[in-house]
Amino acid sequence: MANAPPSISLLLLSAAVFLTLPAAISSIGVNYGTLGNLPPPTQVANFLKTQTSIDSVKIFNVNPDIIRAFAGTGISVVVTVPNGDIPALANGIQARRWVSANILPFHPQTKIKYISVGNEILLSGDNNMISNLLPAMKNLNAALVRAGVKDIKVTTAHSLNIIAYELNGAPSSGRFRAGWDKGVLAPILAYHRQTKSPFMVNPYPYFGFDPKNVNFAIFRSPYKAVRDPLTGKVYTNMYDTLMDSTYSAMKALGYGDVDIVVGETGWPSACDAPWCSLENAAWFNLNIIKRAQGQGTPLMPNRRFETYIFGLFNEEGKPGPTAERNWGLFRSDFSPVYDVGLLRNKQGGGGGRPAPAMPAPSTTAGGKWCVAKPGVTDAQLQGNIDWVCSQGGVDCKPIQTGGSCSNPNSLRTQASFVMNAYFQKNGRSDGSCNFSGTGEVVGNNPSNGACKY
Repeated sequence: MANAPPSISLLLLSAAVFLTLPAAISSIGVNYGTLGNLPPPTQVANFLKTQTSIDSVKIFNVNPDIIRAFAGTGISVVVTVPNGDIPALANGIQARRWVSANILPFHPQTKIKYISVGNEILLSGDNNMISNLLPAMKNLNAALVRAGVKDIKVTTAHSLNIIAYELNGAPSSGRFRAGWDKGVLAPILAYHRQTKSPFMVNPYPYFGFDPKNVNFAIFRSPYKAVRDPLTGKVYTNMYDTLMDSTYSAMKALGYGDVDIVVGETGWPSACDAPWCSLENAAWFNLNIIKRAQGQGTPLMPNRRFETYIFGLFNEEGKPGPTAERNWGLFRSDFSPVYDVGLLRNKQGGGGGRPAPAMPAPSTTAGGKWCVAKPGVTDAQLQGNIDWVCSQGGVDCKPIQTGGSCSNPNSLRTQASFVMNAYFQKNGRSDGSCNFSGTGEVVGNNPSNGACKY
């Protein structure tokens, strides 16, 4: 999961959120990960029920404490079979035992909606798990039927590496990867049609966008649009291309009628690159929510997609890059990382901090400049230059050869100049100098000789 691009101030973003969100948000879910020092499940369930409009959660296990905590809340729960359990569940007896141990003690007090058999199994490349995936799904469904449970569907979540996707390709020609299409996915889709269960996918623009066209990935303007030459449809964002490529691949196998559920999607609020920020994460998820309410896509207009945003909390315990710990809508004290309209009556959670708001843009004639912080690496400086000059709408001629700020021996000077140009262009709000923590606002004019800030 990633890093932050500078963008509009959060104050302006909040206004846009309030103006464009549907009057009532329905059918929006979150992924509830637990890798961190997080509040107990009973507090989480109560918070979601009483203070948010989130009506469903997806967990990555069958933790009995979490499942039990949602009893009587009316919030739907998606539970996940651990990947390693899949081969055993290809045995019908083991599947019945699994349902008896992990579902029947909690249902129907807890509104379990789906059982996801593993997570992104095809991506694992484990042939033993892949070959046993559909048998396990069928056996779990049969075990539910045998137990008289009719309101829980069995599915599995797929990474979109199952699609042979090209960044500038035609979504209408999207196809499943050869070897997985007819041998693996067609039988799974046939199962979904037979059982009226959904095909669950995890469309993450973050994990495959063009760095030269970041705005296309995060629903921002200006962007380089994609025109499908086969349909004439014009795509203004990458998410819609991923969804329509998935639909086209399903339709090509004869299963365009099977429902699609978005199991995971999101954008991190911080990472190790300039395209992650509070503003970009909020803007991305705001647009995801709008689509979940029925906006649809060019090939699926006005279609509602049951959607689970990743994720509920920032998970400080996750290993890996900075982004892995910064996908959450909320912090561990229930304060919002940013606001996308999911809190009831604009409450701030369980006594936590309110969503951060950037200061209003300065209207005075000077006194604020944005420069690179001391200790920032050359790679980070160059990343800021690349982002501002390609996506930030700033004139970068002064740092080019012969320009007034083109000192070839000072990457810091060049980066600070374009970072400040972006900062000034966006009203000198502190948020537009964040650059994933590599920028700082100063009160002394950093201009030097002919290089005027």
